[in-house]
Amino acid sequence: MKYTNASKVLPEELIIEIQKYVQGETLYIPKQQTEYKHWGSLSGGRRMLDQRNNAIRMAFMNNKSIEQLAADYFLSTDTIKRIVYSHKK
Repeated sequence: MKYTNASKVLPEELIIEIQKYVQGETLYIPKQQTEYKHWGSLSGGRRMLDQRNNAIRMAFMNNKSIEQLAADYFLSTDTIKRIVYSHKK
């Protein structure tokens, strides 16, 4: 987490107002909700998992067994069942 000295970025009046509540402590100011990114959106991890899960669903639709899919993808049979029986397309 990066820290910024408040006196470098905030107007003096705002710092005085904040000091009424907090002095000499670290204060976390969260991002606005619109600034948050979904998990994996920057790294591509979400896209990779979606592609893997789609491949698992397609293999299941082509009569590959849950046990074989679990062995092929190194996942538990419960995880494979969750993937193939979910309604995600």
